[in-house]
Amino acid sequence: MRNLLFSVLAIVILSGCSTQDTSPKNHPGLNHLFTEIAVYEKSVNPFSELASGKHPTGFPSVSHEEMQKSTQQFEAYLEKLNNIPTSELSHQEVISQSVMALKLNDIISDVKYNNHLIPFNAEGGFYNLITYYLGSLPFATTSDYEAYFNWLPKYADFINQNQGLMAEGIQQKVVAPKVIVNNMTNTIKPWASEDMEINPLARPLLKLDINASISESEKTELLNKGTDLLKNTVVPAYKELLAFTGNQYLAAAYDEVGISNVPDGKAYYEDRVRYYTTLDMTPDSIYNLGLQEVARIRTQMEAIIKDLEFEGDFGEFLTFLRTDEQFYPKTADELLHYAAWLSKRAEGILPRYFHTLYMMPFTVEPVPDDIAPTYTAGRYVQGIAAQQRPGIYWVNTYNLPSRKFYSLPALTLHEAVPGHHLQIMLAAESKTLDVPKFRNDYYISAFGEGWALYAEYLGEEMGMYPSPYDMFGKYTYEMWRACRLVVDVGLHYKGWTRDQARQYLADNTALSQHEIYTEIDRYIGWPGQAVSYKIGELVIKSLREEASEKLGDKFDLRKFHHVILKNGSVPLSVLTEEVEAYIEETAG
Repeated sequence: MRNLLFSVLAIVILSGCSTQDTSPKNHPGLNHLFTEIAVYEKSVNPFSELASGKHPTGFPSVSHEEMQKSTQQFEAYLEKLNNIPTSELSHQEVISQSVMALKLNDIISDVKYNNHLIPFNAEGGFYNLITYYLGSLPFATTSDYEAYFNWLPKYADFINQNQGLMAEGIQQKVVAPKVIVNNMTNTIKPWASEDMEINPLARPLLKLDINASISESEKTELLNKGTDLLKNTVVPAYKELLAFTGNQYLAAAYDEVGISNVPDGKAYYEDRVRYYTTLDMTPDSIYNLGLQEVARIRTQMEAIIKDLEFEGDFGEFLTFLRTDEQFYPKTADELLHYAAWLSKRAEGILPRYFHTLYMMPFTVEPVPDDIAPTYTAGRYVQGIAAQQRPGIYWVNTYNLPSRKFYSLPALTLHEAVPGHHLQIMLAAESKTLDVPKFRNDYYISAFGEGWALYAEYLGEEMGMYPSPYDMFGKYTYEMWRACRLVVDVGLHYKGWTRDQARQYLADNTALSQHEIYTEIDRYIGWPGQAVSYKIGELVIKSLREEASEKLGDKFDLRKFHHVILKNGSVPLSVLTEEVEAYIEETAG
């Protein structure tokens, strides 16, 4: 496994940044291009204004024809970007060029392979993304509510246009598998409800009662107007979508679960593997590496079972973990309180491992009810200083018998600190580098998820796994990510069934059955993303090992972490180049 990684890293080094010149050249053509791309991208992104915490003035067209046109524009931008010689750029500009190229290629691939005709996955999509923005929008004044009422009809048009993309997908045989479509129909139902206590879009209306700045008469008027608008304009769009999805679309959906079943699906998956690893890796190499990692981690898990003197085999130990009440919370608050305590415990240890820490705090909250049933065990939601919004570590309290205490330390390290919150907020808050804004905001999965998985590993040194069960939970999470390398390729490239993938996770991890099903469906609906975690972690760990071996007493772990994080989210080729430069400079 290590030899394979070092051979990959050798390729990465040769293909990485070609210059270590740190002088601020400020290439005018590059900076102008970045600005032009940002303006255009904002104009075609339906959620750009919402992401800024503002009520949108409208929604751009997302029709099949308009998206093809916008892709042609992004292709023109990519050609201009690639025509700028790196010799004319500063070191940071070379990194920016590399990150932007990755981003543009991803946008182009989505339409090139017609994946935009499946505008949703197992967790949701165009029809419920608004969940992430509603809580950040202002609803303090009558004007705020009027702004809300102004864009809701345009939002209904947006829903209709996405239904049009799905209809085009039926014509081109680019459709989601039935299991994902069934998830979608269940998730749409609250949004299609006329019950304002249930419909997520009515939440701002429900908050009118506690708004002291609006008079009672205005509250009544706003409540009536908003209710009528939702029931007569937006809910009908959702009802039509629900009927279309459960009938025509479901009938056209594939029984098979892999993306290779759609036209050009195998080529698309190969493209996704390259994008999500940021390396020139093949699905087969990912699969074989996964098998090696599964075998290695299994040995470590078996050692813990032996040390516990458990009377039974590996499968029986997993059954014990899945069924013994001592490992499961009795209430949602019990789970949330433990997650919050673990978060603060980890935060108190951070200064020993990092020179620079974030300014924006984070909080712990349950996953919203409308998405919780098909959502993962936890997730991080980025803090936004301009909106006075802290980072959020979401903990899923749905189906408590599936939520385990023994894996919560690893989950907390991954989603909160020193994982996603630390890495993402350091990038967002960085003032040490003169870089374009997209560098502060863009998230590269191989880097970000690789770092978060490395954070779980770092938890061993931090003392975050005090019991053998906590450590087994840590290995279960690592095994889970190793299994992803096998399962994701199996599903999308080797013809695996959903049951095969489910059984593989069940046989090798202590995840609950509910988690296994939600995870497998997540992989089915999001081809390639699952392979990014382990690849990123293995590269970071290999770079640390290389730096430690070559530098000896000169190796400083806090300095190493600074080198890893200082540039924000970058391709693994760039990260490798940065660490190589750090080793050379430190060694003298």
